[in-house]
Amino acid sequence: MASTSETVSVKILTVGSAYGSIRNLFSKIRSIDAKHGKFDCVLCLGDFFGPLQDQGDSQNQIVELLNGSLEAPLRCYIMQGHNPLPESVIEQYARTGGQLCKDVFLLNKSGIVSTAHGLRIACLGGIYNPGIYDSSDGPPGFASPFYTTHTVERLLSNTMNKSLNTTAGQNYGSLAAIRDAASTSQLVDILITNDWPACVTSHCSPPPSPPDYEHGSPPLDEIIRKIKPRYHFAARAGSPPKFWEREPFAWDDESWRVTRFVSLGAFGEEHSGQKQRWFYAFSIVPSAAATQRPTNTTKNPFVEAAIRLPKRAMMKLPKAKTSSSEISTIQSKRRVDKPGNPLSDTSASDANQPSQHFLDGCPERTKPPDGYLCKICNVPGHLVRDCPTKNAVGDTGGRKPREGYHGPHGQGGKRRPPKEIGPEECWFCLSNPNLAKHLIVSIGSECYLTFPKGQIIPTQSAPDESNVARVPGGGHVLIVPISHQPTYNMIPADISPPILDETERYKVALRRLFAKHGAVPVFYEVARLSAKGGHAHVQVVPIPISLQNKVEAAFLKEGRAVGIDFESDAEGALDACASSARSYFRVDLPDGRKLIHLMKDDVPFSVQFGRQVLVSLLSITHRLDWKSCILSEEEDRADVELFKKAFAPFDPSL
Repeated sequence: MASTSETVSVKILTVGSAYGSIRNLFSKIRSIDAKHGKFDCVLCLGDFFGPLQDQGDSQNQIVELLNGSLEAPLRCYIMQGHNPLPESVIEQYARTGGQLCKDVFLLNKSGIVSTAHGLRIACLGGIYNPGIYDSSDGPPGFASPFYTTHTVERLLSNTMNKSLNTTAGQNYGSLAAIRDAASTSQLVDILITNDWPACVTSHCSPPPSPPDYEHGSPPLDEIIRKIKPRYHFAARAGSPPKFWEREPFAWDDESWRVTRFVSLGAFGEEHSGQKQRWFYAFSIVPSAAATQRPTNTTKNPFVEAAIRLPKRAMMKLPKAKTSSSEISTIQSKRRVDKPGNPLSDTSASDANQPSQHFLDGCPERTKPPDGYLCKICNVPGHLVRDCPTKNAVGDTGGRKPREGYHGPHGQGGKRRPPKEIGPEECWFCLSNPNLAKHLIVSIGSECYLTFPKGQIIPTQSAPDESNVARVPGGGHVLIVPISHQPTYNMIPADISPPILDETERYKVALRRLFAKHGAVPVFYEVARLSAKGGHAHVQVVPIPISLQNKVEAAFLKEGRAVGIDFESDAEGALDACASSARSYFRVDLPDGRKLIHLMKDDVPFSVQFGRQVLVSLLSITHRLDWKSCILSEEEDRADVELFKKAFAPFDPSL
């Protein structure tokens, strides 16, 4: 028998920007519903609240909406448009996770929801600015009108959901489904945005002309190519907005899937002396494919057009201020080894020259001189070229970076422009088809819990270490936010509360599990902002309760040996990191206190430092290199099942 979501048609009303006229909009919606309904929900495009500088009755209506005295006639999903959202709205969103009042839900800036009927609705709020889009900062919140690469990456990551709840939160549904699927469809039923795509006007007749339409958003083109919405509604076209509906276009590679694009006028506004159509009613069957093409179907502009997501340009020397001789001098300096400084970077012009090797330019050297510390891991005893962590990608279980990627500093520590890293390449995004999904043990609304590859704790291969905690399956796990965030401290304030709350609930659950087995957890986070596309995560390692009072001393001792110092005021240091977008290393000790190290731009920091300290404390230094600890997939699955069974009574996602 077909499911309800496959057979029931959902009736939707879509409306344009209200610009703060909430009471009047609700009144009109009520009238339309009485005459043409019954509608299942309303999608409110663009600026629901209007500019922040608006005072008087608009502000009063916001107050009435948030305290519940201004009631919505139907379930309404609203979004961010051209303007920042009011502070009171952001605070309400942070407290509730999206529900502003009864039947009014604010969608995440890069959110996706599923209705009770199974309808998948994606949202990209805000506006595109090419000068801001490539920012390496974390995704901006509702206090900013813009979206960035991180916002788009987060949206594409979130569209991988198979089953989502009906508020702004996320629910990745069946853990088995996530783990067993090599990749999951990103297709959505409806996309709502403030911006227009850049190439939507191609192959249509007649296309809109300025000032009704001036330019679109190239990143939005890329989103549409991937999620192929059946309906796309936008709000921003001219000032004030004007209604425009494009002829439908089809996706030949998706069983004749058809997309319709509609841009709505603003509620109560006129354009060129005429009232514009500001609402659009339609019915849609969730996940249904088109059986035939509409007669007015055009070429697909997103397939035909050559517009692609712009990549960040490589750094170039200013032509007007740099002579050819100066450029030659700079290039020569790059190729000359400086005393005491390892060299590993060679330019394309050096391709036919003898390779320069890592230490004093000497290819024959096999052992480092006395006192030499590896520039990658800060550990003595080997050269950079022999560093066991040289190609490490962290304890992630995902694939290695693409060929030629060396992070922000390149080989040998020379700074290079940040590389674009999309969700399909991020080691922690669930949308990455190469993520080791068989290692995932729990998926909540905002975070998931996974085993790393090559966990610190020996299980199948070496069960006899006396200093190791006996948690079923080993117990070395990672807490990872589902959304793409660079570090925990950089999560925007308006979306951080539910993520931080669920992270804390996972920490509490792990403490209880470990206590049952005579162990305590050590939590640590390597929060580096230097590489674009980094994904926040917390490492969790169980240690025997007999060692809990030795953890702090171990980190301080190992830190002194490699030049890592910890701040006297941990909380103040964390606040400083959040306000100045600074990289840090954080340890949560078993007694609840924190250790914070503030990273310096010109001083290397090994991502394996936390692991280095703990393997030393546990007297299992042979397990420093995670690659040498990797088990077979069969053994990994056995550890995961043991841990899941033990964790189930404490799992906050169940």
